Amino acid sequence: MKSDLLPVQNRSLALSTSHPLATLAQELIIRGFSRRTIKSYLAHNQKFLDFCGKSARAVDAQDVKNFLLFLKGQNYTNTSLNLVISALKFYYEQVLKRRLFFSVVRPKREKHLPQVLSKIQIQSLLTVTVNIKHKLLLSLLYGSGLRVSEVVSLEIRDLDLANKFVFVRGGKGNKDRYTLLSQSSLELTRKYLATLPAGQKYLFAGFENKGHVTIRTAQKIFEQACKKVGIKTDVSCHSLRHSFATHLLESGVSIRYIQKLLGHSSLKTTEIYTSVARDFWENIKSPLD
Repeated sequence: MKSDLLPVQNRSLALSTSHPLATLAQELIIRGFSRRTIKSYLAHNQKFLDFCGKSARAVDAQDVKNFLLFLKGQNYTNTSLNLVISALKFYYEQVLKRRLFFSVVRPKREKHLPQVLSKIQIQSLLTVTVNIKHKLLLSLLYGSGLRVSEVVSLEIRDLDLANKFVFVRGGKGNKDRYTLLSQSSLELTRKYLATLPAGQKYLFAGFENKGHVTIRTAQKIFEQACKKVGIKTDVSCHSLRHSFATHLLESGVSIRYIQKLLGHSSLKTTEIYTSVARDFWENIKSPLD
């Protein structure tokens, strides 16, 4: 019997072909968007339709503005609102060929500086983390500059121990890249792999070796380590990636190389680390001095 579900690898994204957003899901799949983006775009569009109580063919520009105002009241940041606008625009302009967004102006993006931990703080986080699996996870977040979504989905085959490389498979934007494997992470990896059962696919397998650990699990590991160390500033797993980039810049590594290691499409994204690198400020004197 022929299935009426769209063919997607992740069953949580499967939609009936009769679903109102089936054409959106189909287009996203065909264009090769990542599972995470597909899930996000579908969720934002479904929330919009639920809010309006109308069909996609009946909504208008004022409905879009009302929805964005509602989300702003729900404490959505400007960055989050821009993501919602991108999701809606793709569906209504690219799929339905409707022109709803001429009068919808994107909010200005916030320009927050990245939160960076010191090398001493990071070493303390690793020292208090006794579980080797947890220690390796934190070590890779910092030592390889990985996003939390990238570290949890690492497969064992993605680590080149001989050449000290990590292959990031399908990172942000569905782009592959290589990054560094630190000597510390290498040594931890060898010890850790010796404890794993034969045939394990993911480096950080989930419960009963089913899939990989969740992003939330990784976040809890980081939060627990911060609590033990006494770090109370507003930091997250991503702060380890920020720290990786900042510390490389401080050590004299070319910003172009850092861009490649992080997988940034634009150098402008990487240049933000010049604002927090200490050597940048130490080499500039105030005219008062």
